[in-house]
Amino acid sequence: MNNLVKTMMLMTILIFSFSCTKEAIVDTSHDHRDTELYYTCSMHPQIRETKPGKCPICHMNLTKIEVDKKVIDPKEVDTKLEMWQCENYPEIKSDKSEVCPIDGTPMIKLIEKNLNGETVAKVRLRKSQLNHFQPEFFKVTSMKMTKNIRLLGTVLQSEEKESNIPARIEGRVEKVYVKSTGSLIKSGDPIIDIYSPQLITTGEEYIIARKSFEKTKNSEFKDMLEQSKERLKLWGVKASQFEKWYLAGGVPKNITLYANVTGIVRTKNASKGKYFKEGQNFFELSDLSDVWVEMDVYEYDSALVELGQLVNLEFTAIPGEVQKGEIDFIDPVLDRTSRTLKVRATIENTNGKLKPGMIANAQLMIDIPGMPLVIPRTAIIDTGKRKVVWIKVNHNEFQAITIQTGYESQGYVEVKAGLSLDDEIVIDGNFLLDAQAQLFGGYDDPKFN
Repeated sequence: MNNLVKTMMLMTILIFSFSCTKEAIVDTSHDHRDTELYYTCSMHPQIRETKPGKCPICHMNLTKIEVDKKVIDPKEVDTKLEMWQCENYPEIKSDKSEVCPIDGTPMIKLIEKNLNGETVAKVRLRKSQLNHFQPEFFKVTSMKMTKNIRLLGTVLQSEEKESNIPARIEGRVEKVYVKSTGSLIKSGDPIIDIYSPQLITTGEEYIIARKSFEKTKNSEFKDMLEQSKERLKLWGVKASQFEKWYLAGGVPKNITLYANVTGIVRTKNASKGKYFKEGQNFFELSDLSDVWVEMDVYEYDSALVELGQLVNLEFTAIPGEVQKGEIDFIDPVLDRTSRTLKVRATIENTNGKLKPGMIANAQLMIDIPGMPLVIPRTAIIDTGKRKVVWIKVNHNEFQAITIQTGYESQGYVEVKAGLSLDDEIVIDGNFLLDAQAQLFGGYDDPKFN
């Protein structure tokens, strides 16, 4: 009986000892020396108390906070990285300048920049937090960037196409066919009837010389005929006109002159009874066979615009039609008020549909030189003071790095400094990490809070 009692007591001691040992193993899985426990107010996070209670400001119940105190070592990156890659085979990379082993073309420089980004925050998530944290990651990569710049433009009359219709011979205007300024004159349209004694005399000389030559075939009459024909043409008389004079046997008192250019009447000088000397303008025209489209480029895109670049133009007045132009002028001075740069393209307007003052929507596609490092725009937290991305250190450790950015294109942003190729950054969940760092004092420098 005594032996049985002793045996039962021994078994009880062993079971209790085993239970204590097992419980001790569980406790050591969470070392409280690595955590900081305090109580704070959700409305006033600057309040920190060592025991539960109410907020001294708003009297709300304090919330228990447990923060992991483990320090994350700053990420070690090279201060400078130079890399080259094949232009036609971007997957082939080298750390030195050489020719592409596939097609023999010179490799292009991929990266040459300071890659050190300042670590401004560190967050280490506990297991319970990781269960509710489902981030998405993106590896920093390099790509060819094409920027689509949208511009607003206005149609202007080309100063290079301004023209006029001058008096080629002295005379008095007897009739004006052009009604007013703004009228469209096409080449070949009648513009005025003129009385010019010199023109009449030359016309009569033409008739006499032609009749005499046809009768005698004399070379002197032939020379006179050719000279009179040439003078009449130079003075703006058509061949069909002096052919009619010959058939009619005389020159009319008033002779019709025709336009030799097409354009919009900008200034109308001709009026009935007005006398013109040789060289004076009957009309001053704006030729709209070519027009200018002047566009405004914002300052942050101005460095990308160059002469010779092609631009697609669509006009509000002519929907559905896209015309191409070429940048042929860039204003050397930026407008200080609008902070824009004036650029201009010249396009054909042979059908005359485009009128000065019309609005144009323009698209300028520009290839950004090189193969820059890029990340999605959603990965960047921009507060105005700095731009930050969160980098994955391991499965539960993250750190915020300041970066310098360049151009943006199609949802991707060029990274000039702060990251290196294949860095794994957070693109969905970065604001949660930022909030965690803000709330629990994760930022190293108060100026970033």
